[in-house]
Amino acid sequence: MRDALQSLLHLKDPPRRTAMAFGTGVFIAFSPLLGLHTVMAIAIAFALRLNRVAVLAGAWINVWALVPCYMFGTFIGTRLLSVHSRRLEAGFWERAHASVWSALSSLFVGEWNMALRSLRTLLRSFGPLLWPFVTGNLILGVVAGLVAYAIGRRFLEARAHRRGEDAPPGPAPEPAPEGGTPAS
Repeated sequence: MRDALQSLLHLKDPPRRTAMAFGTGVFIAFSPLLGLHTVMAIAIAFALRLNRVAVLAGAWINVWALVPCYMFGTFIGTRLLSVHSRRLEAGFWERAHASVWSALSSLFVGEWNMALRSLRTLLRSFGPLLWPFVTGNLILGVVAGLVAYAIGRRFLEARAHRRGEDAPPGPAPEPAPEGGTPAS
């Protein structure tokens, strides 16, 4: 049973593949498809046969910092697409804040219709920031995913080296010819 679970989750993948799975999850964490991160992580992990635990860990890495991360990504998008705050309607931030908290609190208590109304209000007032939000957070996701891959790979390779689990052995050396020295 343990071997089957390890095989299903790809727990014995080499450091490079595990780091790739984690980096993919981090990219998903910054995806502008809010609310679909877990579903996307599981689907991509199965489709690409990646370590499911590593993809999910990456996808959930910014769960407590989601709002600041999305704000920073949107800021990047506004700079890249030259969207200025003057284009936003008066009271945008107050309405956006109220809509987000209304939607979250409605979801928490199970008032689905109220949550949907709050999200629709947010999306209507979000108009000028939609493309900066999508663009900035996709760019932020790519950068964060690549950084997570590089750091994760370095960490996992160092850990494997310390444990003596280096890369699989290469081909066996050729036997020495009779009466001579080994071929090189």
